Amino acid sequence: MPDQKNLVLTGASRGIGHAAVKRFGAEGWRVLTCSRQPFDPRCPWPGGEDNHIQIDLADPNKTIAAIETIKDKVGGLVHALVNNAGISPKGAQGARLSTLDTDLRTWGQVFHVNFFASVILARGLQTELVAARGAIVNVTSIAGSRVHPFAGAAYSTSKAALAALTREMAHDFGPLGVRVNAIAPGEVDTAILSPGTDEIVKNIPMRRLGLTREIADVIWFLCSDQSSYVSGTEIQVNGAQHV
Repeated sequence: MPDQKNLVLTGASRGIGHAAVKRFGAEGWRVLTCSRQPFDPRCPWPGGEDNHIQIDLADPNKTIAAIETIKDKVGGLVHALVNNAGISPKGAQGARLSTLDTDLRTWGQVFHVNFFASVILARGLQTELVAARGAIVNVTSIAGSRVHPFAGAAYSTSKAALAALTREMAHDFGPLGVRVNAIAPGEVDTAILSPGTDEIVKNIPMRRLGLTREIADVIWFLCSDQSSYVSGTEIQVNGAQHV
């Protein structure tokens, strides 16, 4: 398909990433998925295995090396880069890891996946993004702006840093014709919900969890021509949980 657009998406194997694959696929985009997991043949979208890059974003050398693989697959054009991958390590019995008990190596692993990989991929695919006048979406979190009962200190601070990075990237990439935005989901109905989430939902003004497809719809908006003058912003997608 000569006019098919290319999306590069990290953290595609489940949750919001999985929903984004389906959303962009339904719009006719070619989706190149990047995740720690090998391609699952049960995934229904066409060309999935050929369009999958297995990559450990916690390893900066492997992240840098994967850029060449991505370049070989996209044919010179990346219309959208969605930095969705994120990890949130827990302590024993799923306990929240605070600043007092998070190991330095855990801090490093979280920041490599949640923060550094986003700028490495954006810089590495700069030529392809500029050629397509593309868009970048960084997936942050409501935990980036407040202490969260379940999200650990390393996760929260990495997401706050990613929000700041979004502003910096919007400033730097804007003159090149590339828009950069972020979305900050709140509590979303995925497989990684922590016990006790029901108590949080009671205090969300909309009184429910978000759906992965609702998050994917906002990502789609920010990558589409409908948001052609939107850059440097972080959209809260959390049912007014942030107010």
